Amino acid sequence: MRLRPVLLLAFAVLTTSWAASAQPIQGIYIGAGAGLRAPTSPTNTPVTHGINGNFDIDEALGYDSNLSLGYALGNGWRFEVEGTFGKSNVKGTSGTTFPATGSGSVRNLGFMANALFDMDIGSPYVYPYIGAGVGYQSTRLDGFAMTATSKPLVFSASGDAGGLAGQAIAGVSFPIPNMPGLSLTADYRFMDILGGETFNGSTSAGGAPVISATKFHNQFNQTLMFGVRYAFNTPPPAAVAPRASLDTPPAGGGQMASDGGVQTFQVDFGLDIATISDRTRWIVKQAADSARRRDTRIEVTHAASDQALSERRARALAGALIGEGVPRDAIAIHARRDADRSPNRRVEIVID
Repeated sequence: MRLRPVLLLAFAVLTTSWAASAQPIQGIYIGAGAGLRAPTSPTNTPVTHGINGNFDIDEALGYDSNLSLGYALGNGWRFEVEGTFGKSNVKGTSGTTFPATGSGSVRNLGFMANALFDMDIGSPYVYPYIGAGVGYQSTRLDGFAMTATSKPLVFSASGDAGGLAGQAIAGVSFPIPNMPGLSLTADYRFMDILGGETFNGSTSAGGAPVISATKFHNQFNQTLMFGVRYAFNTPPPAAVAPRASLDTPPAGGGQMASDGGVQTFQVDFGLDIATISDRTRWIVKQAADSARRRDTRIEVTHAASDQALSERRARALAGALIGEGVPRDAIAIHARRDADRSPNRRVEIVID
């Protein structure tokens, strides 16, 4: 039951990726973040004289931080390793059969391996992502003391322990304009240290010290994290040639065809480029004018044999259509295997 949040989000990653487009990020990236930790009070099972039953250690809000190194496949999926560090202070105890106070601190140092999926929602400035991770978290209980206020009883514990951990992640990245590869990030994380951790302790009851121990259970941490990420292989925005008159078709590749109620506008790009040429801009204008008259849906279809380049070409055409007044939600981008001539250079705008 404790793995349910992680498993549910991992399932969401898989199902969402089938229906979502990928963020154009590929290759090696690095990231860093820091944020506010809201720990759930861990339940403790003491093995000690004078304390019967479990009690909770109540932690105040703390902080978390991380450093990550990852690799993006270019199709939305990316994988990363992450180092984490966080701390929160003990503000009290609860669940005891007698009034008591608490003090000390809880620190976590860990290593996680995460799988994430970036989504394209149609905006060049906002890319949601979801993910899940597993790893190891080491907890240091430092100077913890529970002191009964109604009788001479003090329980203290300290030391280091560790265990397997899982986390679920949901966030948003914000690419910075004119700075390819650089993005700001904000995400929510839910981490669970599985299996519990045991710390050595001692009890003083009426002046008689007794060696004892305590075991943490239900160690959940929720974190709101803000950070920055840099992807090294992000290409610069496609260059746009100076705008020419759109009244007459300039020379260049591309053609228009009509079959019944379906209109197809074919654009041939230059070899290995995604630049919007004068001829392309003229064809885009004709397609946009036709779409506005008919109030229909536009499909921008590119050959999938060179995925990264053909996607950039399709996105460049979609952006040009939006610039001509076509609503963003009227445009759909598709990839398909194309056996026609020049499949690596052609993108089609289809209006039906």
